[in-house]
Amino acid sequence: MSEKPPEISEFEAALQDGVGAGSVHVGDVVLGTIVEIHGDIVLVDVGGKAEAVLAREELEQPGTGDPVEVVVTAIGQQIEVSHRLAVEQKLKDVLIDAASTGEPVEGKVGGRRKGGFDVIIAGIRGFCPMSQMDDSRNEDLDIHLGQTYQFKVLEYEADGGNLVVSRAALLRAQREKMRAQAWEKLAEGAVVEGTVRSLPDFGAFVDLGGVDGLVHVTEISHQRVGKPGDVLAIGEKVTVKVLGLDREKNRISLSIKQMQADPWDTFVEKFPKGGAFEGTVVRQAPFGIFVQLEPGLDGLLHVSQLPPGQDLKSEELQEGQTINGWIKEVDSAAHRIGLTLRRVPDHNPWERIGMRYQEGQTVEGTVEHGTDFGVFVELEPGVSALIPMSETGLERGVDPREVFSPGQKVVTKIMAVDGNRQRISLSIKAQKIADERSEYISHMDTGVDSGPTVSGFAAQLMSALEKPKKVVEKTTPAEKAPAKKAPAKKTPAKKAPAKKAPAKKAPAKKAPAKKAPAKKAPAKKTAAKKTDAAKKAPVKKTPAKKPAAKKAVTKSEKETTVKKPTVKKTAPKKVAAKKTPTPKADG
Repeated sequence: MSEKPPEISEFEAALQDGVGAGSVHVGDVVLGTIVEIHGDIVLVDVGGKAEAVLAREELEQPGTGDPVEVVVTAIGQQIEVSHRLAVEQKLKDVLIDAASTGEPVEGKVGGRRKGGFDVIIAGIRGFCPMSQMDDSRNEDLDIHLGQTYQFKVLEYEADGGNLVVSRAALLRAQREKMRAQAWEKLAEGAVVEGTVRSLPDFGAFVDLGGVDGLVHVTEISHQRVGKPGDVLAIGEKVTVKVLGLDREKNRISLSIKQMQADPWDTFVEKFPKGGAFEGTVVRQAPFGIFVQLEPGLDGLLHVSQLPPGQDLKSEELQEGQTINGWIKEVDSAAHRIGLTLRRVPDHNPWERIGMRYQEGQTVEGTVEHGTDFGVFVELEPGVSALIPMSETGLERGVDPREVFSPGQKVVTKIMAVDGNRQRISLSIKAQKIADERSEYISHMDTGVDSGPTVSGFAAQLMSALEKPKKVVEKTTPAEKAPAKKAPAKKTPAKKAPAKKAPAKKAPAKKAPAKKAPAKKAPAKKTAAKKTDAAKKAPVKKTPAKKPAAKKAVTKSEKETTVKKPTVKKTAPKKVAAKKTPTPKADG
């Protein structure tokens, strides 16, 4: 407020007396009363002999008898006053005091400009920097436009009209005061109400009345929350539970989830172990997929629990798809659910496993998946076995995953069974060896019937031996004995010689019959030489076939076999007679 001038001239004094100004001087702020309104002029009684003149536009709704604060602007032929200047003068005094004492003033946010906002305080335009409008970051700055707030005067120059204010300074001061009060009331486990102040990606900050607490994204809901902004909004009122307090670091942990019903309380009843489920795929990971069984309950379907031949790229396992399967395991304490798309047995399949699977047994299974150290094979629901890399029959450096595809059927031999550790070792290599041995034995058992595989030279030799055999049969029955070894190459089941046993007895009685072939010396030589070759050839080529021929001997053939040595004994005698050089000399 301006002071009264110490001295005035005689002219000014006479002028004041003429207009009836009395004790009112220029610059005085006085409280007057509206006595009359004439058009654009309002007459105001300021305590002098004459009324002062005030422009009507400075008043919003003037009325006769209303008090009005004005400042004397001029004294001449009339006294002129101004309400606006009176307010400004008064406000200047207030702003000067506020800048020095820190008392807040009220202002209205008029608009935005570069770097901040325009704030109107009782008709005086001030500036609030953007960083000083709020004590927290907010992406939407236009929410402050048109709002009336309390501000702290940071800087004011009455002469230059420079006015800088801050709302954040007041908020921080108020919050600090409220923080101290809030810490006195907070305790771990307490349930309080608050307001959501901000929503970063990792959670939500809640104002508890002077102090902020953090609700981590995992504590917002029992359901999976991707972004806090999807379920919460800034300014929303929430009820939270205090999980932890750290007074030294000014940290408060809160939870909204614990104020909601826990779906795990009834999960075991709805989804028992081994029971069927229907859920929706909500997320994929490299190791499996997460399936929502109901709001707040997600289970993990590990990649190892997919049916053989199916992988995470399958269309039916993409996000949003509905799948059906079985509950493999439940851990209520850890809130974990294991799912499977393979049927779960209703009993422990490893009980008495040794009665169903023994070492050396040949089994067929389905390839589950391959690894660097071997191949896992499912023998039955709930029973998986391992084919170690060394037993796959693959060469070193070959990846078993490139050879054995999930869902492929394999025949293996059991190498070891450990029911206590629930482990079974298989071998493809051992099964191949067993198959080869079985094939060899089967071949040896049927080799006499089908005839052995012989070289070209042996085939020509056998063909040559067949021709003299026919000549010998035409000579005498006694000479057939040495040729009986040649048919042994074809089949041990050949019983033709056994049937001719009675015929062999008849020639033995007819001694003269032996003389007839004696006359044909050349024929005997040929037959005898070839008969000796026939005796030696079977022994060298197929020595292993003699035991098979012995097994095929029947009881009736035993008698024939007894008589055969007598025939064989006569044959050498004939050969000895043929060695005489007399026929050659005759020739």
